[in-house]
Amino acid sequence: MPIKLMNDFPAKEILEREDIFAIDNQRASTQDIRPLKLLILNLMPNKIDTETQLLRLISQSPLQIDVDFLKIASHQHKNTSIHHLSKFYLDYPDVADRTYDGMIITGAPVEHLPFHQVTYWDELKVIMDWSQTNVTSVIHICWGAQAALFHHYGIDKVAYEKKLFGVFPQYALASHRLLRGFDDVFEAPQSRYTGIDEAQIDGKIIQVIAHGEGIGATMLVSQDNHNIFLLGHLEYDTDSLKNEYLRDRDKGLGTALPENYFADDKADGVIRNRWRGHAHLLYHNWLNDVYQLTPYRLADIPAYNAQKRLKNHD
Repeated sequence: MPIKLMNDFPAKEILEREDIFAIDNQRASTQDIRPLKLLILNLMPNKIDTETQLLRLISQSPLQIDVDFLKIASHQHKNTSIHHLSKFYLDYPDVADRTYDGMIITGAPVEHLPFHQVTYWDELKVIMDWSQTNVTSVIHICWGAQAALFHHYGIDKVAYEKKLFGVFPQYALASHRLLRGFDDVFEAPQSRYTGIDEAQIDGKIIQVIAHGEGIGATMLVSQDNHNIFLLGHLEYDTDSLKNEYLRDRDKGLGTALPENYFADDKADGVIRNRWRGHAHLLYHNWLNDVYQLTPYRLADIPAYNAQKRLKNHD
C-alpha cells in the first residue's frame, strides 16, 4: 500500500526517485478503493494444483481481489474434469469485452514444439493481443513467458541439451520495483527444456532484471512494465519438482534428479523450500504496483494502455 505523506515532506521526493509510491494527504482523502480484478489463463495440465499455487500467493495482499479463470477452448483438457472447467472457467468470448487490472498466463508442457505447431497457438495469440489493451499488467510464466516474448517481441526460444531442472541461485540485476525487498541473490525452481535467445533482446524494449550463472536470464520486464516474464516457477510448492521427477521417471524419460533440491541428492532426501519468501514478495510487489497504476474505472484501462504505448514511442 502507498505511504501517505504531506506533499512537501522531504522524504517524499527521495521515495519517489526510488520508485516507492508516496501519496499526499489531498490525494489520500479522495482516493477511491475497489477490488482488483485478475484473470488467470491456466495452461497447465493439472489445473487445480496451479490454481492453488497462484491463489496462495496473491491472497497474501491486504487488497480485495476478484479472480476469474480462463481456459483455452480449442484444446482438449484431459487432466481436469469437465465439471470443474465448466463451473469455474471462462472461454475467451466470455472475457473479450471485459477489462482486468492484472493477468497471469501460466506455463504449458509444450516446449518441444515450435510455437506454430501448438494446437491452440492461434487462440493464444488472440488472447495475448487482447491482454495488451484490456489488462493493465500481465505476468507470463515459463513457456507462457517464452510464447509472449516470441509473439510480442520476436525473441525466439532455444532448446537445451538436457532439461534445466532444479533450484538455482539468481542475481537481481536491477533495482526494479518488482524486486523490492529481494536479496541480491535469491533462489527459484526451474523446470524447462528451453530458454530464450538473449542475443535478440533489445535492452531499450526488454529489461533483464534477474539472471543466473549458467542458466541465463530468468526475469524480464518490458520497458512500459506492462509485460513481466518469469522463466522459472516461484509459484511451485515444496514438492512440485519431486512430483515432476517421479512423473518423468515413470514415463521412462531419463530425467536426472533436480539439482540443489533433495538433501544428499537422494530422491527420498529432505526438501527445504528456499524460495517461498521471495515468491510471496514478488506477487505482493506486483499487486501493489498494479493497484497504484491501474485506472479506478475498469473501462478506462484500454485508454490507459494506449496512452502508455504512445508515451513509450515518443
